[in-house]
Amino acid sequence: MTINFLIAPDFPPEFYAGWHFLNTRLQRLIDAPVHLFMASNAEEEQQEIDKNNVDIIYANPFNASKLIRELGYLPVVRPVNRFDEMVIASAADSEIKSLQDVKPGMKILCTENYDVKLIALRLLEAVDIEEKDLTWVKSESFSAVARGLIQHEGDIGLFMSSAYHKLTSITLSRLNLLIESKINDLYHMILLHPRHADMLDTLQNAFTSMHETPAGEMLLEDLGLNDGFAVLKTEEVELLIDLIETLRD
Repeated sequence: MTINFLIAPDFPPEFYAGWHFLNTRLQRLIDAPVHLFMASNAEEEQQEIDKNNVDIIYANPFNASKLIRELGYLPVVRPVNRFDEMVIASAADSEIKSLQDVKPGMKILCTENYDVKLIALRLLEAVDIEEKDLTWVKSESFSAVARGLIQHEGDIGLFMSSAYHKLTSITLSRLNLLIESKINDLYHMILLHPRHADMLDTLQNAFTSMHETPAGEMLLEDLGLNDGFAVLKTEEVELLIDLIETLRD
């Protein structure tokens, strides 16, 4: 039986090969065939979940919360010292130099990443800006958000911090970082469909032991997961879900 492993569509493109290497290693460690599926957008990710095609998923914290609560997915592991933060930026040559310069009616460029948008709205509360005050313009990727800002197609843009800091130095020189979140409690996680509950211990052992060989260490570094994975404890999951519900309120 082949196990389907879906990767959330919010990773930087340069990690594409790294996920395939990780998947090859995972198959060896659990001694089972694993089919890796890289969702190209949030809609495609949701379609696969709705079709009941997803056995293992690397999900963002907001989707993870929903999958655990509504579909009974089991927490497996989380990356160590790798948190989900976000950046609000403007073009370097724009008049927007700080969050205080963001005004109602401005255009905001963003991807489909609901978590990034939710954190941004919390940060914008500090300058009395609500979702309805801005015109939201969808971009296909974080690099498209950067291009749009540089070409003045929007006033501010939203990024996952990891994606923002991976932009080229030339692109970064043409952007102005207005604010970066420092929540330190949100992170992606690996979840397992409840129909494979008997695999939980095997999967946890596989992911947490990946960094124990030079080859495994190298492939984790290629994914920006230098410290590897740790088993997700029940209390950590409950804390994360509570935090997400607070952000949604």
